[in-house]
Amino acid sequence: MNSLSDIGVIRDILGRHGFRFSKSLGQNFLINPTVCPRMALESGVDDETGVIEIGPGIGVLTSELAKRAKKVVCIELDSRLMPVLNETLSDFDNIKVINADVLKVDLRKIIEEHFGSLKVAVCANLPYYITSPVIMHLLESRLPVESITVMVQREAALRLTAQVGSRQAGAVTAAVNYYSQASLLFNVSRGSFMPAPNVDSAVIRLDIRNKPPVEVHDEKEFFRFIRASFGQRRKTAANALSSGLSLPKEAVTAALREAGMSENTRAESLQMNQLALLFECLTKQCK
Repeated sequence: MNSLSDIGVIRDILGRHGFRFSKSLGQNFLINPTVCPRMALESGVDDETGVIEIGPGIGVLTSELAKRAKKVVCIELDSRLMPVLNETLSDFDNIKVINADVLKVDLRKIIEEHFGSLKVAVCANLPYYITSPVIMHLLESRLPVESITVMVQREAALRLTAQVGSRQAGAVTAAVNYYSQASLLFNVSRGSFMPAPNVDSAVIRLDIRNKPPVEVHDEKEFFRFIRASFGQRRKTAANALSSGLSLPKEAVTAALREAGMSENTRAESLQMNQLALLFECLTKQCK
């Protein structure tokens, strides 16, 4: 198979299969030949790894992963790409393509059926519009996965890998940090894609933690608290939590005092241990 990063090859393959890009699915195929080999390498997969790839497109990253991993299972939503992938990945016998929605398919069952005792990693070039839902679905499902390496919009990458307590941090930053250790691997320019998007991208890696960095009595309520804390960034934590959780401001203020924090504290300035402490103090105040 000729290079799947070559524009001429891509156009020929897609033309023969009558494929047209879908804006609604956020389809942008990589044409920079250096990106996928580097992404596969820095994902850390090897011949003892089973990989789940989300949205393989025409199989550029897939083929690089298949060269390194024991097995690759691709989950592709667009059924129009099935015959394309049958052609582009025909040289490999360690790839399985499943036509499904990653947010609806049983990933745990797929891992059990296809990977056995292999260690498991996720690797994907994610469409921008589903970046956070997919990442949070993977993390919250607590799958037996060691790492998640994904290409996302650069702005999202900076937010996802920010330090909790920094100005770039948001609710999703805290949630990602709770489940994993995040790092930004490298940037990818918009010119690396066909068609070219309006923004640059970046590749990040989330190494799944064996245990969260903080202990809370109720994870579901903790993340509800996190969302409320960051939901109105211009407001103080007292106002944001009072409004977001429909709580008396006096109770929130009392919780802040108990946690040793100022009434003017903003959520974006709090680190994970401080967020967890404030959550527990607020829970006591509202009993």
